[in-house]
Amino acid sequence: MKLSTKGRYGLRAMVDLAVHSKNNNVPISSISERQSISENYLEQIIAKLKKSGLVKSTRGSQGGYSLAKPMAEITVGDILRSLEGDLTPVNCSLLKEELQCEEEDNCVTKFVWKKISDSINTVVDEITLKDLIEENLKINGENINNIMNPRC
Repeated sequence: MKLSTKGRYGLRAMVDLAVHSKNNNVPISSISERQSISENYLEQIIAKLKKSGLVKSTRGSQGGYSLAKPMAEITVGDILRSLEGDLTPVNCSLLKEELQCEEEDNCVTKFVWKKISDSINTVVDEITLKDLIEENLKINGENINNIMNPRC
């Protein structure tokens, strides 16, 4: 499974918000600058995250974006699914009920796809934004400007 830039940039933006929106709203231009993400592209990503209930916005001179829930309640899976959709690695009738497969009864590879899918979902659902912030502190200490390498 390969994530698009939307998923990767969205995760970086959410970590940035988790660090910088503790006491105030964060302008999208600030996230864009810190994360080296086009402001126009970031607006599209933030709109999807807002629609999914992960981000909230405030208008006005002190406006901007912040997390809609505590960072301990937002998982990497929540973020990636809101931006990428379903995280299943293949189109298989065992993983997606709406699909039909003539070979389903004789297919041995479906067990591989199910195991991979279950593993991916388990991992991304176990990691929260809070976990990522704690990992950042281990790596960078208190230097919150080194959240993530923008090239990742």
